[in-house]
Amino acid sequence: MASFIPSIPSIFGKKAAKILFISPEAAPFVKVGGLGEVMRALPKALRELGYDARVLTPKYASMNLENFPLTKIYEGLEFVPEELDPHGLFVCNVLQNESEEDVVAYFLENMEYFEKRANVYGYADDTVRWVLLCKAALEFIKQSDWVPDIIVTNDWQTGFLPDFLKHSYHQHRKLSGIKTMFIIHNLNFQGMFDHRFLSETDYDSGQAAIPELGDPNILKLNGMRRGIMWSDLIVTVSPTYSKEILTTDFGEGLNELLKEKRSVLFGVLNGIDYDIYNPQKDKLIPHPFSYNNLEKRALNKTALQEKFNLKVDPRKFVIGIVSRMDEQKGFELIMQICNPLFENVDFQMVVVGGGDNKYRLFFQEMEKKYPGRFGGHYFYDEILPRLVFAGADAILVPSRFEPSGLVQMEAMRYGAIPIVRHVGGLADSVRDFDGEQGDGFVFNNYDPYALLVAIVRAKETFSNKKTWTTIVSHSMQNDFSWKKSAQDYDKLFNILLDKK
Repeated sequence: MASFIPSIPSIFGKKAAKILFISPEAAPFVKVGGLGEVMRALPKALRELGYDARVLTPKYASMNLENFPLTKIYEGLEFVPEELDPHGLFVCNVLQNESEEDVVAYFLENMEYFEKRANVYGYADDTVRWVLLCKAALEFIKQSDWVPDIIVTNDWQTGFLPDFLKHSYHQHRKLSGIKTMFIIHNLNFQGMFDHRFLSETDYDSGQAAIPELGDPNILKLNGMRRGIMWSDLIVTVSPTYSKEILTTDFGEGLNELLKEKRSVLFGVLNGIDYDIYNPQKDKLIPHPFSYNNLEKRALNKTALQEKFNLKVDPRKFVIGIVSRMDEQKGFELIMQICNPLFENVDFQMVVVGGGDNKYRLFFQEMEKKYPGRFGGHYFYDEILPRLVFAGADAILVPSRFEPSGLVQMEAMRYGAIPIVRHVGGLADSVRDFDGEQGDGFVFNNYDPYALLVAIVRAKETFSNKKTWTTIVSHSMQNDFSWKKSAQDYDKLFNILLDKK
């Protein structure tokens, strides 16, 4: 099965293997979404296992250099002949940060393609930027005294690196022995195009050589396909998702290729950083608490209601939504049932997250229509999600598909019970409450009525104070830390190290 991870020895007692993560974002330096958080937490957990795990990401203008001072360690990486790049647009430098926590991170410095840009993503030439990152990483390793045993690439933006390593750099002395792992965080995004609507002339089979950086054909490349094709090992961010993407419904046009690669396809559920997400010590919530003193958690519910102008009442059932607002996350279902729910069920709702304007406008109308019962903040925010997790009774994640999902794990850590669809990482992390056991409310079909029934089930269960308190206590004691996930990655790394 795709998610099976063989039982093989770990690295304990061996010389520490060197792992380099390549990513367009990495917390705490720069974070846009879940990928950035994974790039902080997974290398950290691997270092605790004894790995020498480092990260390479671009240096963006938005980085706080006072908090993260950088030292230039290599200058003048060149990738394009001078006659084709007279202005030196593709010339890069590499800088390094070393923190007190023994974190070593490298940063690719390029004014034209990274530091002049206001955002991490969203530019017409993004493919050029990510090909530059991948090629620069290999050029840097050629010059470096530190050479990784394994390079871990993430999603389509870095799927070009395994291709380069297999075809353009495979004969270089330092690089010939490096193995690659490709982590699929979301198969839906494959390049600077909609892969569902491609002409034959724009189709990238992954077989041809990657064009030069100045070639306009580079914009047609499918980084996801190339990452899958040319990596030594492929990992999805949950076991269920590793099986789902072999099907037509979830494979996004790559399911046949993935079936060919299924012998090296595995699934490891993402985790959350328990040092950051700790309700006993979290300074971002007004009243720290644990599963042993849930009466303090009730104080956060009051704070949440006050923050979002809801009627303050501890007896009200409060549903929270913390999410990027788009179709993948099930917002079409939410829109279809919202008005009937508010007309027939006594509850409150809080929404936090940015995204598609049509959802934001819908929720703003809901605020006007149901004052005191509906509140929202429709922009990305680092602090408010913690208050929602700590104060809401339930968290809603009705995704159409969900490779892993972190919100449901973060919410359970703070005692907010998930209402989720049985899909991807949600299926791997939430057990449906059957009247006696379970830590959430799960529905199967992507259907508004199935979602409505799950919400009503949760609301009715909430009315039984003793039962609800038991569910909350059990959910908070789940172990979704990166420790177990890192041990699974340890086994997969050893498959690659044995191949070396």
